[in-house]
Amino acid sequence: MRFTPKGYGGHRRDPDQVKRDGWHEQGLLAVSVDDQRLTWPERELVEQLGTKLYGPRPAGEVRHA
Repeated sequence: MRFTPKGYGGHRRDPDQVKRDGWHEQGLLAVSVDDQRLTWPERELVEQLGTKLYGPRPAGEVRHA
């Protein structure tokens, strides 16, 4: 007996796998400014791109690691 509709439940991909699949399949890049895998210059570039595309972030915004 199933308690969830077909296609729901079961294995969930971790967030990094979702981001990796988005990059490979659709050319989408999701990256945090605080991602520790980035070097300082790369973090600055991410900040500049985000500001150019979406405008400045609000002051005092909480960053998630």
